Amino acid sequence: MEKKTTKPRHKFHIKTGDTVLVIAGNSKGQQGVVKQVLVEKERALVEGVNLITKHIKPTAQNPQGELVKTEGSIHISNLKLIDPATKEATRTGRALNDAGKLQRYSKKTGKFIA
Repeated sequence: MEKKTTKPRHKFHIKTGDTVLVIAGNSKGQQGVVKQVLVEKERALVEGVNLITKHIKPTAQNPQGELVKTEGSIHISNLKLIDPATKEATRTGRALNDAGKLQRYSKKTGKFIA
């Protein structure tokens, strides 16, 4: 049996529930809340951003079929965190807090992000 190779995992600068700004792509300039982070694909689902149209086939319950708009995933590198304190987009870093635990901080203000 061969060993399955996987990408090395690393921490991302955004988490589920963060407000983010899209900095590249078709949805550039839009803001939204992260609904889900897809770790394996290094992508995130952002509420109300990168909407795609899915065609639903007609069924017995729904004889017409329909078009449903859903959020498509966006690569993590195309998202920038909105600092909750200043409401501005910022880069993030990681530093030890008072309790000695690694925590994200805003590189613009230098303050920790909860």
